[in-house]
Amino acid sequence: MRFLILDPFHGAAGDMITGALLDCGADRDVVVEAMKAVVAEPSITRVTRAGIQALRIDTKALPVHRTLSEVLGRIAEAAPHVPEPALAMARRVFERINAAEEEVHGTHVHFHEVGADDAIADIIGACTALHTLGVDGIRILPVTLGHGTGTGSHGTFPIPAPATAAILRHTSLVTISGIHAGELCTPTGAALLAEFAAQAIGEEGLPAYTIKTIGYGAGTRDPSHSPNVLRAMVVETTGVAVAPGELPKDTVDILETNVDDVSGEVIANAITRFMEAGARDASATPIVMKKGRPGYLIRVICLPATSVQIAELMAQELGTLGIRCIPAVHRFIADRTIEEIEVRITGKSRKLPVKLGWMHGSVYTLKAEFDPARDFAAEIEMPVREVLRIAEEHAWEQARKKRWQPPDKKN
Repeated sequence: MRFLILDPFHGAAGDMITGALLDCGADRDVVVEAMKAVVAEPSITRVTRAGIQALRIDTKALPVHRTLSEVLGRIAEAAPHVPEPALAMARRVFERINAAEEEVHGTHVHFHEVGADDAIADIIGACTALHTLGVDGIRILPVTLGHGTGTGSHGTFPIPAPATAAILRHTSLVTISGIHAGELCTPTGAALLAEFAAQAIGEEGLPAYTIKTIGYGAGTRDPSHSPNVLRAMVVETTGVAVAPGELPKDTVDILETNVDDVSGEVIANAITRFMEAGARDASATPIVMKKGRPGYLIRVICLPATSVQIAELMAQELGTLGIRCIPAVHRFIADRTIEEIEVRITGKSRKLPVKLGWMHGSVYTLKAEFDPARDFAAEIEMPVREVLRIAEEHAWEQARKKRWQPPDKKN
C-alpha cells in the first residue's frame, strides 16, 4: 500500500504543500491545468533553501477580498479543469477556513488573504496534486507554528494567527512552536493539513515501509539558518507487521445511528459525503424501529483519527441527535494490488485495472474496477457486466499463471 508522509517541521503554506507534492511525483500537467483555471499559468522553479533543493510555486496573483460564496463560485468556475474529488476537497478546505474566521471574528463579510486568487489556486493545486498521487492514507508529522507576532489585514496578531489556531483546534494534529520567530504555518496551510488529516492513518497504523519518492516545497523566504521547506514522502508498505501465516490487521471505529425521518435522496447524498470525508465504508440498512416505524441503520466505518469529524458530519447531514461509537474495533485486512489487464473485445483493445486480494502469497479474490469498464462498455456498445466478466476472466487466467507477485515481494 502507498502512503504519503508530510513533514511540516519548518511550517506549512499552500504553495509549499503544492510544491512538495509535485516534487514527490504528482501529475504536473493535471495540477497546472487545474491552477490555470483560477490564475495565469503558475511559475514552477527549482530553488535552494539553506542548501536543500525544492520546488517553488508562484501564481503571481494580485490580492482580492472575497466572500465565501464568491470563493466557492471561483472554485465552481474551475470545475471543468479539476478532478471532482479534488474540487470537493477544495470546497471543504474553504469551509474550514470560513468556520475558523467566524469563530474568531463572528459573522464576517470577506475573506482577506485567503480569498485571493493565489490562495484559491494553491488550495486547488494541493488538492489536485494529492488526488493524482493516489495514496491509500496520510501521516502528518508535528506542525511547527513559529512564535512572536505577525502582521495581516487585521493588524498585528500573535502567532499562530487566530484563524490558524481555530482550524487546528478541531483536528488531532500535533503542533510545536519551534525555535524560529515568525508565522511558519498559515491559515491556508493549516486548513489543507486539517483536510488531509481526514485521510490520516491512526497512530499505530504506519508499519515498516520503503521510501519511493521524496519532494520538497519551498516557501518564499530563504533564511540561512534553516531550510524553509516542507517535505513529502511517498512510501510503500504491505500493511501492519504480522506473524508469519497471519492476516494483517488495523483498528477502526464503527459509527451508527438510526433514522426514520430522512429521505432516500438525503441518505444517498450523506453516504457520499461520508466517503469524501475519509470513511472506509458507509451503508444504510432497512430496519423496523419503535412503534413499528420503518427506518434505516446508518453505519460508517472510519479510522479513529477521523471518527469525531465524521460523527459531526453524520449529525449535520442526517439531523440525528445521537451517534453510537464502537471504538477500536480490530479488523483483518488483506493485502491488495491493482494490475492492468489487456482486454480486447469486438476488435478494440483497452487496459482495464483489476484489484487483486492476496492471502499467503496467492490471489484469492479479484474485481475489475467499475468506472473504466463502464467507459469501455459504452464505447463498444456492450453491457458493462459483460465487460467486467471478460476482464475478470482474463485476470484469473493471469493469476493462475502467477504473472504477478504479491506486495511483499515487489520491493
